Amino acid sequence: MEKNNKKTIRAWAMFDWANSAYNLVITSTIFPAYYVAITANAANGDRVTFFGHSFVNTALSNYALAAAYLAIVLMLPVLTSIADNRGSKKRFMQFFTWLGSLACLSLFFFRLATLEFGIICFALAAIGYSGGFVFYNSYLPEIATVDKQDAVSAKGFSYGYIGSVILQVICFVFVLSPATFGITDASFPARLSFLLVGLWWIGFAQIPFNRLPPGNAKASNQSVSVVRGGFIELGKVWQQVKGMPLLKRFLPAFFFYSMGVQTIMLAAAGFGAKVLHLPTENLIIIILIIQLVAIAGANLMSKLSAKYGNVSVLTLVVIIWIAVCFVAYFVTNATQFYALAAVVGLVMGGVQSLSRSTYSKFLPEQVTDTASFFSFYDVTEKLAIVAGMFSFAVIEDITGSMRNSILALGVFFIVGLLLLINLRRAERTG
Repeated sequence: MEKNNKKTIRAWAMFDWANSAYNLVITSTIFPAYYVAITANAANGDRVTFFGHSFVNTALSNYALAAAYLAIVLMLPVLTSIADNRGSKKRFMQFFTWLGSLACLSLFFFRLATLEFGIICFALAAIGYSGGFVFYNSYLPEIATVDKQDAVSAKGFSYGYIGSVILQVICFVFVLSPATFGITDASFPARLSFLLVGLWWIGFAQIPFNRLPPGNAKASNQSVSVVRGGFIELGKVWQQVKGMPLLKRFLPAFFFYSMGVQTIMLAAAGFGAKVLHLPTENLIIIILIIQLVAIAGANLMSKLSAKYGNVSVLTLVVIIWIAVCFVAYFVTNATQFYALAAVVGLVMGGVQSLSRSTYSKFLPEQVTDTASFFSFYDVTEKLAIVAGMFSFAVIEDITGSMRNSILALGVFFIVGLLLLINLRRAERTG
């Protein structure tokens, strides 16, 4: 396959354009606000019944996300092994895209009376989004030479941001002014947004599907099944990691602070809607602001890391995250939430971009199987999401307050900070 082909690169980037709408509309803005609105009632407060069991409404949705990411953790080693050996990664990419988009389309029918159906679709959409991205990322080395990969990766990020914001604005028009379109059903604008996400996702995904190659099969005769082979490969990576002093110190730190980062990103809109009672339109504006600030934050942290080093900057960023958790516990009004959201945006983009580049820099030059190592990185991150979301949900379920859950996330950041300090010492002495 010809590398650095402009048409292929644009087609590849359109996958990010297609599926980022899910991340913005479903995960971050309209769905959390809609879900809180329909599940809170005078009779039961914020508790709902899911297949006969009672849960706090937001705890239930967080449990569903945790279960979805756990499923991805269990599937990822197996599916990447199958894709690598059979050259079928585009098929998996298509499967997860159809799964996620159809789940979003089905959310159009989500009301309180169909709670079980809605939560299942919500979880399936998360699986579709996460699963598709694994195979999407694996195309980068195939379509671009090493010297072009940073620029191509940035193009994908930019396409995703632009596409998601365009659809978010379209949905925002319906949510903000339903009367203009003769809409009298209060639930219709949100449910229409879910429908539009599904159509947008599967529609624009056809562009990369028509252009990208199916994948290259390995010319090898495996003595074990691909299911076992996937986990064996993961085990081999772990054995190698144990012999890399800096990497084996970085991964535990990454795991603990990612528990906090990813959980806050996924739960922020629910906190604003449920605890502060912010209307949907305010939440949408906040998330858009966070995305804009996150881009600036990623660039700022990149420049700082060039001057002071990745680990030192990551340490500073994690300290800011600890402060965010503490301050969030005391937030009582929209103005305070907006200010805190700006800080979150600043460190959100920085911690994600720096974590990935730090992991890459700690890989020895002689390592050639980078795909397996980054699969290990993805599994670590997804496990952190599972642990973080589950802990957040359990604490809220027990104490009845999301504030306590957010405060508890500070503990994960503190552990991550201590591990980063240990890594920094090892980096200086080694």
